[in-house]
Amino acid sequence: MFDLHGRVAAVTGASSGIGVQMAKALAGQGADLAIMARRKEKLDEVAEEIRALGVRCLAVQCDVTSTESIKNAVGEIVKEYGKVDILLNNAGNAHMAPFLDYSDEGWESTIAVDLTAVFKVAREFAKVMVKNNYGRIINTASMYGLVGATASTVGYQAAKGGVVNVTRQMAVELAQYNITVNAICPGFFPTPLTKSALESPEWKTYVKAMVPMNRNGRDGELNPAVVYLASDEASYTTGTTTVVDGGYTCM
Repeated sequence: MFDLHGRVAAVTGASSGIGVQMAKALAGQGADLAIMARRKEKLDEVAEEIRALGVRCLAVQCDVTSTESIKNAVGEIVKEYGKVDILLNNAGNAHMAPFLDYSDEGWESTIAVDLTAVFKVAREFAKVMVKNNYGRIINTASMYGLVGATASTVGYQAAKGGVVNVTRQMAVELAQYNITVNAICPGFFPTPLTKSALESPEWKTYVKAMVPMNRNGRDGELNPAVVYLASDEASYTTGTTTVVDGGYTCM
């Protein structure tokens, strides 16, 4: 089960953090990879690590806010592999500020990367999948797409909530082409940008109060959800939201 040999997976936001982890999870099941991000030098490093797992990996520089850049990336990937079977739509960012002080620029930049780019990237890759009558699209949302938070990130919450529902609409419209579309909603997972904050005593106290499992997510704990949704075994699973948050959104 969950064998991805012979499949080609494209992953955005794959130069660091959970994007790298999930790309390696797909590679570990046998998929060939195309990894995408703005930082080409970092992508090249990650590509070498993925090739060491015994699969092919193409590093493609791409600005997911640019339709032209996305189209060029899709063309490069199709030229290399001839198809794309799996898309992991993972690029994202967040602007933090109190709601009353949240700037237009912060709002617009967050929506552009965290929501509009999800739409643009999925649209262009879906055009390739339609030709082959097969596809698996996985959009990275967030548990904060389902609930509010004490953190001052209104643009992020709005964008991720949008990802949850645009996933449902994509699923409805693409089902006729044998393309499934699902979202994953991670909880608190350490990344190079958040690791120090998530290890502070104050944060650990907060997590024990708010997360039923009393801890942050660990490296690799998102991977099973991604592998399942990318696999043939998920052929009748579409339009769903898989939450991996230690129970945070149960509270």
